[in-house]
Amino acid sequence: MLRGFRWQLVVLLTALGLFLAGLASRSLNDTPAPDIPTEPTPAASAEPIVSTAADEAPVSLPVPLPADENTPTLEFTEALVGSVQRLNPLLAGLNPADRDITALIFEGLTRANEYGEPAPALAAEWVISSDHLEYVVRLRQDVLWQDGAPFTADDVMYTVSLLQSPDFPGPAELGRFWRTVEVQRLSDHLVRFRLTQPLGTFLDMLRIGILPEHALRGTTAALIANHPFNLSPIGTGPYQIGALRSTDGSRIDIVDLQAAPVYRQRPEGQAGYTINRFRFRLYDTFEAALAALQNGEADGLMARNVQERLALVNSSGLNIHTQIEATLGVLIFNWVKDETAYFREQRVRLALMTGLDRAGIIERYLSGQAVRADSPLFPGSWAYTADLPWPQPDINAARALLENARPVVTSPEATEEAAGSRYQFRILVPDTPALVNLAQEIAAQWSPLGVQAAVEAAAPGDYQSRLDSGDFDAAVVELSLGGSADPDVYTFWDEGQYPDGLNYGGVNDRRISESLERARRDPSGINRAVYYHEFQRDFIERAVAIPLYYPLFTYATAARVGGVQLGFVGIPADRFLTLRDWEIAPPGQ
Repeated sequence: MLRGFRWQLVVLLTALGLFLAGLASRSLNDTPAPDIPTEPTPAASAEPIVSTAADEAPVSLPVPLPADENTPTLEFTEALVGSVQRLNPLLAGLNPADRDITALIFEGLTRANEYGEPAPALAAEWVISSDHLEYVVRLRQDVLWQDGAPFTADDVMYTVSLLQSPDFPGPAELGRFWRTVEVQRLSDHLVRFRLTQPLGTFLDMLRIGILPEHALRGTTAALIANHPFNLSPIGTGPYQIGALRSTDGSRIDIVDLQAAPVYRQRPEGQAGYTINRFRFRLYDTFEAALAALQNGEADGLMARNVQERLALVNSSGLNIHTQIEATLGVLIFNWVKDETAYFREQRVRLALMTGLDRAGIIERYLSGQAVRADSPLFPGSWAYTADLPWPQPDINAARALLENARPVVTSPEATEEAAGSRYQFRILVPDTPALVNLAQEIAAQWSPLGVQAAVEAAAPGDYQSRLDSGDFDAAVVELSLGGSADPDVYTFWDEGQYPDGLNYGGVNDRRISESLERARRDPSGINRAVYYHEFQRDFIERAVAIPLYYPLFTYATAARVGGVQLGFVGIPADRFLTLRDWEIAPPGQ
């Protein structure tokens, strides 16, 4: 079929060779990366990109070198609560301990920088088509697997094939997403992804760890969960598996990693990483892990909740590192229930927002556990806007807003109730002392407005069930990005995300939805920042809900550990993103 088009094919390949030669200096990638412009070039995105292996110049791969025996051993021990199951990045989302360990062994095509922006990792750069549906990713050619084999497009294709399989045993939502993506190998180091619809968060999805095809060849998704590879992983990351140990013969409780020589030969591995041994010790309880940190058996420990955070903060002799979690504590309203139809009226919601002294509430009830939230997005994110039009707490102004409000009513009885009495509703909260006290304080501050708010505390299972079914008037909820570094909060606030998404209260505001939908479709970071600014401004002006607090992420290290800095924390494993800068004093110093 191609014989009649030979001269066209020659012209195409010649043009492509010139295009690939220019990729190093021209890209449609809007993510900050060295020497790559942020704005798309029409010529690069107007036509589909085709390539053959012959289009790439041969690259001399480094030969993996053994570890330098003269390098002093500096070992860091991290205490983890839990157990090792599968050290496989595709399955690690099912087990927090696995996720922490695999973060040091494997890499994705992209990574998150300190602001949560996507940056190149195993990808050298990428080109995005003008319709935002195709991503052509050029892979790095200087990367070796930890067993010395070269990293190629075959590894990407194999990894995606597992994710797309109906038998994929990992997180269900991960498999559902990747089954909507078409992937094509264009050459040894060029891969094309095609989406069914524009998705600005796609580069964040490329953070998933890549598996080595040569080590797993022939292994299907149905077999991967029980494959020996899961306890003898081979990655491209800064550390490789050394040994798995059991002190009592019943379970793995020590995972020893060592610096990967092939990573140290890469440009990003040639400086820093003074810690050349990284040990994970696993414990059944947080109390046991904390004792290990306090007696010098461990050098680092992360808090998973408020109680553990307080235990770390109150321990002496430790370095405490704190960052804001990518989680929002927010008071939401039920816009759907007929009994609370008045929440659909903007002035009612704005009155309740104006009638609260949020700073005082957070200081009294969540001091040391959280900080006040002033946006529906998260500080530290590239999309966060600091100066939003928050109303000053003012009881008189709040009272005036309520008096001038015209509540939405659905029946004569509701009209009579609204006219004859003040607003009455219940605030659903998880049954934890701090949040119950916080909700009671909110109710007390609204009382002078004539608002009668009662607090309902529910056990975790019942609480979540009631959120899912919409069985509440108002509620204090914590909305988490769930491991994503992207600021996309579409599922929480878009009108189309009720009832099947996480828009629990049925928020139905077209301006809010339009901003989120535009930001979700556009891969340009510059454009998305504009849309998210509009979203945050409108969210506060229209009092869609009342942001209350951001929980704090806390990580404690021994006094002998230095250089630890926490950037954007999307998942707990992000505490290791600056590991190359960590320093540790030798034992006894």
